[in-house]
Amino acid sequence: MSGKKRGLGRGLDALLGAGARPTPPATGNGQEQPGDGVLKELPVDLIQRGKYQPRRDIEPESLQDLADSIKAQGVMQPIVVRPISDSRYEIIAGERRWRATQLAGLHSIPTIVRDVPDEAAIAMALIENIQREDLNPIEEAAALQRLQQEFELTQQEVADAIGKSRSTVANLLRLMSLREDVRRLVEHGDLEMGHARALLALEGEHQSQAARTVVARGLSVRQTEALVRKLLEQGQNPQPDQTEPRLDPNIRSLQDDLSQRLGTRVEIRHGAAGKGKLVLSYSSLDELDGILSHIK
Repeated sequence: MSGKKRGLGRGLDALLGAGARPTPPATGNGQEQPGDGVLKELPVDLIQRGKYQPRRDIEPESLQDLADSIKAQGVMQPIVVRPISDSRYEIIAGERRWRATQLAGLHSIPTIVRDVPDEAAIAMALIENIQREDLNPIEEAAALQRLQQEFELTQQEVADAIGKSRSTVANLLRLMSLREDVRRLVEHGDLEMGHARALLALEGEHQSQAARTVVARGLSVRQTEALVRKLLEQGQNPQPDQTEPRLDPNIRSLQDDLSQRLGTRVEIRHGAAGKGKLVLSYSSLDELDGILSHIK
C-alpha cells in the first residue's frame, strides 16, 4: 500500500473530514452546505455509475418498488456525486436511487456534489453504501475487505468507521474465504449468512457439495450445522484435491480489484501457458452500460 493510503490508519476523519457525515436532507437547489458540498438538482443523464460502487446486483423487483415510490413521493434523500469533468458527475453513494429515478421517468435528481480525490471517494462510497444501502452479505463483505485493504485498517478501525461491532465485521470478512461458487449462492440469496458461516468449516469441493445439498434440500441453518458436523466426524473433509488448481493469489487479487473497480463480478481464467479469459458478469443492460462507461 502506498504511504498516502496508510494515512487513513491514523483515522478516517483525517481524510474524509465532513465527507463521512450523514448526507443532509434536500433543502433547495445549488445551496452551499458547509463541509458537506453543494446541494443541487442535476439531470440524470449527466451522472454515471461510480467505479467504487460495492453493489454488484440490484434486484429488478426492488428497483421497481423504489421507482414507484419515487414517482409518487419524489426522491427523499439526495444522492452523493463528485465532478469528473466540466459537465459530468460520478456517483459516490445512491446508485439505486439514481437508477430508480430513471425508471420512474424523471429527468433530474437531487444531489450533494462533493469535490473529493479518488482516495476519499473510495472511502466515502464504501462507508456510505455499507451504512445506507441494502447490500447482500457478499457485497458487504467485499466492500469491507476493500476498505480494510485499501487503507490498511484493522478490523476494529473498520468497525468504528461503519458503526458496527468488530465481531460483525470479522464474521462478514470470513465470508470472503468461501469458494467462489458458494459465494455466488450467498450473493443470490440461496444461502443465508448462517448457512455460510457453518460451511466455512469445510474445505475445497466438500464445501461446494455441502452447499449444493443445503440448497437442494432447503436445509435450515441448524440442519446445515448438523450436516457439517456429520461430515467432519466422518472424515469427509480431507485437504482439497491437489488435482483441482487453486487460483494464484496474484490473479485472485487482480480479479477482486477489477470486480471492485468495474462494480461487477469478474472472473479471470488463467491458463498455464499464459493465455486465458476475462469474464464479466452483468444482470441488466443498465449494469452493462455502467461497466462499459468505466472501460471506455
